[in-house]
Amino acid sequence: MSKTQPEPIRDPESDRLLTPQNCAVAIIDYQPEQYRTVQSTTKERIDLNVIALCKAATKYEVPVVLSTVGVDLGVNTGTAEEIRKELPGVEEIDRTGVNSWEDPDFRAAVRATGRRKIVMAGLWTEVCLAFPTLDMLAEGFEVYPVADAVGGISPDSHRWALERMSAAGARPITAISFASELMRNWARPDSDNLREIMNWYFPLKAELDKAGK
Repeated sequence: MSKTQPEPIRDPESDRLLTPQNCAVAIIDYQPEQYRTVQSTTKERIDLNVIALCKAATKYEVPVVLSTVGVDLGVNTGTAEEIRKELPGVEEIDRTGVNSWEDPDFRAAVRATGRRKIVMAGLWTEVCLAFPTLDMLAEGFEVYPVADAVGGISPDSHRWALERMSAAGARPITAISFASELMRNWARPDSDNLREIMNWYFPLKAELDKAGK
């Protein structure tokens, strides 16, 4: 018998996997000054995956918290424009500290989503992603670092930061796995969201693979 109908949808709020209804996304410090010091991967590869993350969050209406550091201090510029344009209506929360969880406005924005599963990406992996991840895990959040959308000042810095977060209970994922987890079934009416992301993603990935970037 042919299968053309989706399986029953599990409760999207209590589902053990990520759903559009049970998670939020935090994007931290994707600023030109941060990009310039990343050495574990390329800017092009980070952009491919963080933009895929943003597209998935926007298409599936997942709440997004966007933060920067040092803009009001005059030492940094804001979030890269190519990322901002994927997040219409999402306001930046600027901070002075490298650990976003120590900023009351960031904490309030995350808590205001009402979600306990937080998909998080930040530059650098070992600081701007690791520090709030460790704090949020200690406060009972489930944190999902997006491993291919982030980078550190060296391959070792990136690797050991992911190891440290994982040892504390974080659950690393990748951008396309996140989008697929939200979609879940090709027979659902909203599956074209993932098809559109993949039709954009894989040609660009192939170009980067060919160019060695």
